[in-house]
Amino acid sequence: MSLSRTQSLRMAAALQDCSSKLDIVRLKMQLSREPAAQEKVRLAKLTRDCQYVSLQMSKLCLELEEKQSFISLLQAVEEEQKQKADVKRREAKTELKYRVQALQTQPEELQIKTDKLKDMDCLCRDMKKRHKEQSKIADKKKAEERTAELQLQLRQKETCQAEKLLEDQLELLQKQLKEEIMFHQESEKFLQNQHEELKQLLDEWEQRTKRMLQEKEKQLNTVCCKKTLNFDRLMEMKRQFKEMEQVAMEDREEQKKLLQKQEEVRAATKLQAWWRGWMVRRGLGSFKKAEENKKGKTKKEGKKKKKK
Repeated sequence: MSLSRTQSLRMAAALQDCSSKLDIVRLKMQLSREPAAQEKVRLAKLTRDCQYVSLQMSKLCLELEEKQSFISLLQAVEEEQKQKADVKRREAKTELKYRVQALQTQPEELQIKTDKLKDMDCLCRDMKKRHKEQSKIADKKKAEERTAELQLQLRQKETCQAEKLLEDQLELLQKQLKEEIMFHQESEKFLQNQHEELKQLLDEWEQRTKRMLQEKEKQLNTVCCKKTLNFDRLMEMKRQFKEMEQVAMEDREEQKKLLQKQEEVRAATKLQAWWRGWMVRRGLGSFKKAEENKKGKTKKEGKKKKKK
């Protein structure tokens, strides 16, 4: 089937919109948190399906824009149906294989069950034998318990004797403790006296240190005051130095300007003198009239002399 140009363009635009939405969904699935194993498989399948659908949509858009038809869509549907049929065939084949394997393993399982039953019978016989042996062991234990009671009585006597010895040792220890307590009290008094003496020395040293600190603080304050005064003087001297330096710079600039003006005046006078000399030598400008006047006067004087 062929479509008109407008219909094909509308369908292409709609398909492009759908493909962009599918891309967004695929990206969201990829950026989602790490899921469980089953959800991972499902998400992977969904992403593959989205990629396949977007690819088919792009092909269909190109076909609509170029040929105004949707043959690729029909071909994709046919391929999908063929793939589904192939998958169903494969699944049927696998099910048949599993059934054949199950039928083959049934006699083996029956044999295993019979073997288990035989083992259970053997276990029951062993349990009966063990029960008889345990009854014999219980009789032996009773005899051992009687001997253990006799041993306990002997141990009780021994413990009574040991307790008497311990009482004697405790009395000796109490005497030693009393002597040690007396010695400890005397040493404690001696230490208290020494502690009081050390306290007095410490108080004296604290008073001395306080006086020393006060004197040092006074000296520090005087040094700080002198430092601030010297700093102020230094800043004032710097300011004066800057002013004098600025005045000197201005004086130098003025002297340079004066020298430049003097040189300009000298150069101008030299140029004027050269120009006047050149004009006089050439007889140009105002100097030409002066020369003509001089020449006229010399000619008139010569004629007067001739007349005479």
